[in-house]
Amino acid sequence: MPFLYIVVCAAGVADDVGTLIRQAQQEGWATGVIATPNALALMDREALEELTGYPIRSAWRTPGQARPLPPADAIAVAPATLNTITKWAAGHADTLALGILTESYGLNIPAVVLPYINKAQAAHPAYARSRRDLEEMGVRFGSYEPHTPKAGGGRDRFDWHEALDLLRGDACGNR
Repeated sequence: MPFLYIVVCAAGVADDVGTLIRQAQQEGWATGVIATPNALALMDREALEELTGYPIRSAWRTPGQARPLPPADAIAVAPATLNTITKWAAGHADTLALGILTESYGLNIPAVVLPYINKAQAAHPAYARSRRDLEEMGVRFGSYEPHTPKAGGGRDRFDWHEALDLLRGDACGNR
């Protein structure tokens, strides 16, 4: 069974990541969650660990500590924040999530991103530059249109299943 890492960032829809986990499992993926440190407070850790059968990872392992997740066959970053997108594109690895993402390119692991950002964030030049750089690396982006700042976000328009659509077939395997 292929293994999907789901990297969860601290965005307003993070509490609903179970939707993607269940959809992925229905399509034959085993799943594990890697959360940014700030995302942990937005999720029901116990429920998600029960759903995946694995601990949520957020911190680095100590030397000699067993790897709690199997190797990834693919990665979905959902929801993705501006912070994670720009740091990933720049090659930063200051959190476990970013370390896994920056390594994914060198390991040829397909990755998809479902950004959840607002229009003001999307207008920053770093977003377009980072998105272009990641797309040149083979990363596929979802179609979510940024929402109006301070207006409650576009939760109703966030399509978790789009991550699986982007991963289906060889959509991400062409680098």
